[in-house]
Amino acid sequence: MTKSYAELHAKTQAALRDGTANNPLTVTVTSKNQGGFESRISMRDHEIVSDQPFGFGGGNKGPKPSELLLAALAACQEVTWRLYAETMGVRIDGISIALRGTQDLRGFMAVDKAVPAGFLKIEGEVLIDSPASAEELKELQRVVDAHCPVLDDLVRSVPVSLVMKQAG
Repeated sequence: MTKSYAELHAKTQAALRDGTANNPLTVTVTSKNQGGFESRISMRDHEIVSDQPFGFGGGNKGPKPSELLLAALAACQEVTWRLYAETMGVRIDGISIALRGTQDLRGFMAVDKAVPAGFLKIEGEVLIDSPASAEELKELQRVVDAHCPVLDDLVRSVPVSLVMKQAG
């Protein structure tokens, strides 16, 4: 594990600038339905289960996909705060994220075509334990929000292409 996030940041920037970094990266995830709404999702050396809650006909064996999306945003924000805080010389003693996503199921369930199938809005709080000034933390937040990959994916239109293939 890297002891210095600032060192990691500088080292990675240098490798990107001189062309020695493995870039661009491709992130790969596979998911296989296990019956019902349960999915087994694999990435690198990790596996997680996603499922719908009991109230929506699932087995409640794991978070539902929209919860995984919020979890990805929360974790990515924490990583980005840590990385840029040290890089900018701002001491962070603790960080936690609480997110809320509002959904209107009429979109997902094809009841109203005018309602999006996904979140209507995502809001939350970033709780920072730091002796830094309010101005320093505001500037750090500006940098974090400009460089958080998952936040960027959510606010920018990312091209997605899903090709259906029939098995067998």
